[in-house]
Amino acid sequence: MEIIHWLVQTMRENSAIAIFITLGVGFLIGRLKYKTFSLGTVTSVLLMGVLVGQLDIPVSGPLKQVAFLLFLFAIGYSVGPQFFASLRGSGLKQVLFAVIMCLITLGTTFGVAKLFHYNPGEAAGLFSGAQTISAVIGVAGDAIQNMNVSDADKSSWINIIPVAYAVTYIFGTIGSAWILGTLGPMVLGGLKKVRQQTEDFERSMNQDPSDSDPALVNAWRPVAYRAYKVEGDFFNTDRSVKEIEDYMIRKGRRLFVERVRSGSDIVTHPASDYKISKGMEVVLSGRREFIIEDESWIGNEISDSQLLSFPVEQIPVMVASKHFAGVTVDDFRKSDKTYGVTIASIKRGNVMIPVLSQTRLERGDIITLNGPSAEVTAAAASIGYADKPTTASDIVFVGLGIAIGALIGAVTFHIGGIPISLSTSGGALIAGLVLGWLRSKHPTFGRLPEPAVWIFNNVGLNLFIAVIGISAGPTFVSGLQQVGWPLLIAGIIATSVPLFLGLLIGAKIFKFHPAINLGCVAGSRTTTAALGAIQDSLQSTVPAMGYTVTYAIGNTLLILCGLVMVFI
Repeated sequence: MEIIHWLVQTMRENSAIAIFITLGVGFLIGRLKYKTFSLGTVTSVLLMGVLVGQLDIPVSGPLKQVAFLLFLFAIGYSVGPQFFASLRGSGLKQVLFAVIMCLITLGTTFGVAKLFHYNPGEAAGLFSGAQTISAVIGVAGDAIQNMNVSDADKSSWINIIPVAYAVTYIFGTIGSAWILGTLGPMVLGGLKKVRQQTEDFERSMNQDPSDSDPALVNAWRPVAYRAYKVEGDFFNTDRSVKEIEDYMIRKGRRLFVERVRSGSDIVTHPASDYKISKGMEVVLSGRREFIIEDESWIGNEISDSQLLSFPVEQIPVMVASKHFAGVTVDDFRKSDKTYGVTIASIKRGNVMIPVLSQTRLERGDIITLNGPSAEVTAAAASIGYADKPTTASDIVFVGLGIAIGALIGAVTFHIGGIPISLSTSGGALIAGLVLGWLRSKHPTFGRLPEPAVWIFNNVGLNLFIAVIGISAGPTFVSGLQQVGWPLLIAGIIATSVPLFLGLLIGAKIFKFHPAINLGCVAGSRTTTAALGAIQDSLQSTVPAMGYTVTYAIGNTLLILCGLVMVFI
C-alpha cells in the first residue's frame, strides 16, 4: 500500500509521469484488435486518461494547448496543397460534394442535439465522436471559453465534451466502416456489380485514347530490371537504342535500355543512336507490369550479376512545376524530361492513389521516381523538388507559422453582441493550410519530414487528449450518468444519416462512379478506417481517387463546424 500511495503522490507532484503513462498504455491498447474491432489510439488514450484521472492528478500549464496547436498545424500542412488545388479545375465537383456533406453532417447532428435537448458541450461531444473528428474537442472547448456564460456553465460544458465523445466515437468509427464498406456497395447496386464497375473503370483509366496503351498499372508493384541476350530476328540488322524503345512503345509499353554489354565492355545509359547487334546483352528497365511480357523478339533472358549490378536511385519528388501539375501519368511517361525514370508510387496527402495511365498528377503530390541517379535527378528538377529523406525540420517555419495563425485566430468580432472568432486553434489550422500550400508552390522552405508530421499529428493530438482525459477523470462517471445511454442512440443516428444521404446524393445528383462515390463520402467524413474497408470490399485502390480532395475539404470544414455547433 505504501508503494501505491508513493506512486500516486509522485504523479500528483509530477503530472508529466501520469501523462506519459497515459500515452504509452493508451497507444498499446489502441494497437489491440479483436478480428476487425479496435478502439483506436485516440479513444484508448482518452479512456486511459480518464482512468488515471480518477487519482485526482492536477495538470497545469500550457501543455494541452501547445500540443493541440501543433496537431492542427500539422493537419493543415498535410492537406493544404490538395485543399487549394481542389478549389479550381476538375476537383470542384468533389469540393462541392464535400461542402454539402459537411453541411448535412452539421445539420443532422444539430437536429439530433435539439431533439435530445443537449447543451453546447454535449452537442460538441456528440459531433466530435459521431463524426470521428477528434479536433472538435479542442476547438469547441476554446469556443465555450469565449462564450458569455457563467464559469460554472463553462466548466460543466467543457468537461462533458470528452464524455460524449467517448460514448459516440466507437460507432462513429466502426459504424462508418461497416456502412460504407459493407452496406454502401449494396445501396449502389450490389457488391458484385460495384466490383465489376470498378474493374471496368480501372480499364478505362488505363486506356490511352491516342495509341490504345493498355497500361494496366498496379501502384503497389515495384520497378524491375531484366537482362537479355540479343538473338532475335529483329536484330538481323543493327538497331539503335531509339529504335528499340520506339518499337516497345508501339507495343504499348514504355521500357528503357539501361545497359549494354559488348564483349567485355559494359556501356551504361547508351546514347539514343548507339547501335545494338546480335551477340550483345542488354538490360531493360520499367514498371513490372510492362516488363514481364514476352521479350523473345530480343532473345533469351539471362542472369548476369555483373550486368545487373548497378546503382539505382529511388527518391520521392514533390510535384511543383506548372508543366506537370494536371498532366496524366501517360503524358508524364511520354515527356522528354522524364526519360529513363518510372513512377513507382503516388501519394496525395497521406493516401496512396493508383498509378493509372489516366491518373492526373496534382501540385503537392509526392511521386516516387525510380531510375539511374543522373536521370532521376534531371527529371526531379523539371518536376519540382526532390524530397529526399532527412531528419531536419524547419522549426522557424513551424513556430512562426503557428504563432501568426494563433494571433489572427485570437481576433474577436462581435455580431449582435455575440463574440465570434476562429480561436487560436482555428487560426493554427488555417496557418497550416496556407503554409502547406505555399510550400507546394515553393518547396525550398518549410521542410517537415513525414516522421515529424506524424509526431506533430499523432503525438500532438493524443498528448492533448491525454490531458483532457486526466482532467476530466474526476467528473467522468457523473458526466456519463448525466448524458445517459440515449447518447449512444443519438450518436448512431448522427453517424448513419449523413453517410446514407451522401451515397444517394453522390449517385443521383453528382453521378459519381460507385467506387469514387464511396471514396468521396469517406473523405468528406475524414474516416480513413472506412476507406480501408471500402478498398478491401472492392479489392481496388480506386476509391482513394475520391478520398483525397474531399478529405482535405472535410478535415478543414468539420473542425470549423465544431465551432458552429457550439454557437448555434
